[in-house]
Amino acid sequence: MKKAFVIGSLLIVLTLSLGGSVASKGPDNGATYEQLRLFTEVLSIVQNQYVDEVPPKELIYSAIKGTLRGLDPHSSFLDPESYREMQVETSGSFGGLGIEITLRDDVLTVVAPIEGTPAYRAGLHPGDRIVKIDGIVTKDMQLSDAVKRMRGRPGTKVMIGVLREGWTEPKDFEITREQIRVQSVRTHDLGNGIGYLRVRQFQEQTSHDVDAALDKFVKAGAKALVLDLRNNPGGLLTSAVEVTEKFVDDGKLVVYTEGRVRNQNMRFSAHAKKAYTQLPMVVLINQGSASASEIVAGALQDYGRAVLVGTQSFGKGSVQTIIPLSDGSGLRLTTAKYFTPKGRSIHGKGITPDIVVELPKEKETAAAPRPVLDPLEELRKDVQVQRALDVIKAMRVLEQQHRPGESQAQAQPPAK
Repeated sequence: MKKAFVIGSLLIVLTLSLGGSVASKGPDNGATYEQLRLFTEVLSIVQNQYVDEVPPKELIYSAIKGTLRGLDPHSSFLDPESYREMQVETSGSFGGLGIEITLRDDVLTVVAPIEGTPAYRAGLHPGDRIVKIDGIVTKDMQLSDAVKRMRGRPGTKVMIGVLREGWTEPKDFEITREQIRVQSVRTHDLGNGIGYLRVRQFQEQTSHDVDAALDKFVKAGAKALVLDLRNNPGGLLTSAVEVTEKFVDDGKLVVYTEGRVRNQNMRFSAHAKKAYTQLPMVVLINQGSASASEIVAGALQDYGRAVLVGTQSFGKGSVQTIIPLSDGSGLRLTTAKYFTPKGRSIHGKGITPDIVVELPKEKETAAAPRPVLDPLEELRKDVQVQRALDVIKAMRVLEQQHRPGESQAQAQPPAK
């Protein structure tokens, strides 16, 4: 897969150089140019009559930001500094808090904190609404501006005002910035031949890391797999396809995209060199599972390849392409929507698990940090993981009941 698109993540972005210009396909170019005349007229008046002198570039940048803000929450303008930061993020290393955010109903919302990062340890949750950053109200703040304010030199602090469902008023989280290094894959042996594979984000190396984990499991005699996509905010579309194709038959459609421009209409099918199509699986999802994770979960659910356990996923089903501009800035533009193999668009809806398992409501009156537990001990106390193990046990019982019938049928002489 040589062409990659970015799905719904301000943390994982792949730059696409489109080259050349894109011809307008609007129904009436004359009307567009007429409105551009109005724009230049306003720009000239502001430059000449506004009470303070404003540099022309600042005016143009503000105009571009306003244009994109009116499209959807995920399209935005990246000034040269923001664009440079975004270019390096596919490496899985960046400075900040370790939090994935989006705009939901025009409110800055946490998609998921990245496990092991300052935001995660501080106790931020998927669905938290960020109402202030260092005392500045986030209403009408662009995503790129919010990210820039939360980024900073490691060791410095930022104060985040958070409103959570069930809280009557916002609470403050003081978080110390760190250099964030995200290891995309984590594994554990759950015993009884069951491997646990958690994918935190879909990065450039994720497919390779998943390959190594699966090979290790199989050599150790694993007979089933729990794939944990909870609080996975997304990442690279191509990485999601490469992970999915490890579990479905060759040639199966994994995901397809549809947009206005022909080259945005793409189909991605499975062509893995090595696949584990018979390995029983349970996939865990929750509100923090977004975008690329929903592609994986949706495809495996469509094919009946895995049982989905957990809660409704986030519902991010649009494709953003990063387009470089001539002055070193960039455009993050929604260019397509993606669909599961059966044609489901999960944008704004999310994916419903086959078995809904809610986590117990946390009893907290303040913004308390998460306790640090041994990873295996944490999994033993995780009700969703334990339900996944129950599902795998049920799969094994059904398989054992089915085998004698197969053996008996095979032992019978052919009918004459």
